[in-house]
Amino acid sequence: MVRRTLLLAHLTVSIASTQAFAWDGTNTTTGTSVEIERGQLVRSGRTIEVYDSERGYKEYDVDSIRRYGRSVEIEATDTETGESTTLEMDDD
Repeated sequence: MVRRTLLLAHLTVSIASTQAFAWDGTNTTTGTSVEIERGQLVRSGRTIEVYDSERGYKEYDVDSIRRYGRSVEIEATDTETGESTTLEMDDD
């Protein structure tokens, strides 16, 4: 019984920890909340998947990355529409 309880506790902590490693921010073009999930390499020239709170999952080509104080600004192009946008991500 104790072993089962410990396994359940470990599983719960693992799931909660995975969610905590997402990178939160704002699409400054649309004003919506965005999230870049854990495990994605965000570098110029790469394509990333971003969860947009209003439009769901979107793919962007990263054009540039700049750090401004306590945030990181990602200039990107929507792979579907070709529109440029700015993602301002929290640097916490």
